[in-house]
Amino acid sequence: MKNSWKDSIYLQREELARILREPLAQLAERCAPAWGDCEVLETVLAEHFASIPHCSFLYCVGTDGIQVCNNIGQMGIMPGYLGRDRSQRPYMKEPVPAWGFLLSDAYIGLNRHRPSLTALQAVNRDSNALGYLGADFDLRNLPVMSELYEEPGYWRQVKGDPAIRSGVFQQCRVESPMDGNLEQALSILEELLTQRGVFQCQIHFSSSQATIWTLDDPLRYRILDHEALSDPDICLVYPPRDYPADAAIPQGHIDRILDTMQALRLSDPTFYLRMASINIFNDMVSVTFSCDGSHYMPHVEFLMKGTSFWF
Repeated sequence: MKNSWKDSIYLQREELARILREPLAQLAERCAPAWGDCEVLETVLAEHFASIPHCSFLYCVGTDGIQVCNNIGQMGIMPGYLGRDRSQRPYMKEPVPAWGFLLSDAYIGLNRHRPSLTALQAVNRDSNALGYLGADFDLRNLPVMSELYEEPGYWRQVKGDPAIRSGVFQQCRVESPMDGNLEQALSILEELLTQRGVFQCQIHFSSSQATIWTLDDPLRYRILDHEALSDPDICLVYPPRDYPADAAIPQGHIDRILDTMQALRLSDPTFYLRMASINIFNDMVSVTFSCDGSHYMPHVEFLMKGTSFWF
């Protein structure tokens, strides 16, 4: 089974916790004898800063969330943080597990406004809780140790603007320039998708344009306006390319997908297609209707639905 983005986050956090828990626990043991003496505590943190991988700052806080020493960074002691109240920060509001180690959820930092997270390790002396050793991490400095997730291949529906949905029966489709030349425009897009190296396109029916991405230059998009979509000569600009062997949408299904989109655009004056997209590698088709609702689904599932299903 493919990992979802939530699965990937869990695996990433699990690996980070594995590499951080032991060095933080060892450093917390060294902090316990120095607790109550700010200078000694800062010296301990500075001497062992390098033992905490990928760390941005170290500090200690009491059980009330008030710092009992200054921050320690790569350059050493950073004055001005003694007595800082961290009690309202997100990581201080999360319950620390019984084993004394917490890897917080990610949050946006106060100073640099970057995604960050904090690890807290309980500091105890003679079975008495003194406070916590805190370690802050900038997500930019953390290695990614899990595989990049893949988009799910099942039907997903996303509701749009409630104001648009509530007024859907008060609107009526106004013919766009593309609507008056829709069959030719879609034939041009079929040529580009199947013969000219275009692997993704977004079709904006209401504004009469299409945005395309090509195999030859995949990091940049190109916009085809109504004039380009009315002129078959536009195909001369894009060199012939074999249809990718690893495409998830068969070449012969592209015309059927576009025909279905044409029907969804023209069949009903109230509920009609505003925008659609095709990605031949994702095997996904998306459609957004006049009610501002969007649907993402595998292309086979899209082709199985007739216009009666949608309307």
